[in-house]
Amino acid sequence: MLHSVPAHKSVISGFGWSNGQISLLESRSTKFQTSFPIRCCITSFRWSGRGGFKRHVVVQGAHPNSDQEEEDQEEFRVMTATRSQYNDIVIVDTARSRFLLLDSTHNVHSMVNKGEDKWSGSYWDEFASLPAIVPEGPIAIFGLGGGTAAHLMLQLWPWLQIEGWEIDEVLIDKAREYMGLSDLEKPNRAGGMLSVHIGDVLSAVVKDDGGYYSGIAVDLFAGGRVLPQLQEVETWVEFKERLMPSGRIMVNCGGIDDTDPTGITRKWELNSTIKAMLSAFPGELSWRRTAQAEGENYLALTGPSPDLDLWSAKVPGRLSKNVREWRPCI
Repeated sequence: MLHSVPAHKSVISGFGWSNGQISLLESRSTKFQTSFPIRCCITSFRWSGRGGFKRHVVVQGAHPNSDQEEEDQEEFRVMTATRSQYNDIVIVDTARSRFLLLDSTHNVHSMVNKGEDKWSGSYWDEFASLPAIVPEGPIAIFGLGGGTAAHLMLQLWPWLQIEGWEIDEVLIDKAREYMGLSDLEKPNRAGGMLSVHIGDVLSAVVKDDGGYYSGIAVDLFAGGRVLPQLQEVETWVEFKERLMPSGRIMVNCGGIDDTDPTGITRKWELNSTIKAMLSAFPGELSWRRTAQAEGENYLALTGPSPDLDLWSAKVPGRLSKNVREWRPCI
């Protein structure tokens, strides 16, 4: 359940809608957090495959000043703004959703809808198809953020045991307070829940039994780009060791990395993360790209090519069409 914040905790004022953009204007300090001046906007419902984020978050340098902008403004709220060791963190509240903006780019890293509908309309939804094609067992999210994927997974598969990894403890504290993350950490009626691990998943110790997770959803970004370690084969070899037999990894690989198509005949080769993964999972890697309205993100899936008809029949209608678009990397 998402709660409103008392007025004294607000750190940014002057937040409004203008010409299809959400603008954040002024800041003031609070007792327990470092606040900072920030001015950014979110253009309405446009997505960018580059880095896997909404293109509609950009830094602004001036207050809206035209008469038309003043007429079009609609009030929104900034719930919190602070700076951690890893991120500039802003959580924005609208009538329907809350958005988590991170780092100096102020890109949207997470969103949570209010009410029962947890569909995001972006790549986060695709992670919710993973439980249908993996063995029974815990599922990990590497790069939990504000918990967008976890919210939808537990709505669709309420018995899941999810382990979310996030390096930024301040971010997790804010997501618990403002994005309903704490609700997921309590067992639901089916026994499912989210367990949060604070730490660097790239340096986490592999389980002694040689494999622990039935599935891993990877969504690791910084500064608006995929972490460079995800373009190294060694990273995927290590992640592979964290899977139980027949387990799979699904990855948000961001957008196009190689802008020079010379010599490239297969579209997935434009993404460096997929190329690195193929070396770690030879002959056992599939890919697809989300629609333009959903960001045009490249996604990757490890393991033998799944039976798309069977997979489609196991997932809700919104995902059944999408899972049919997976193709082997050949």
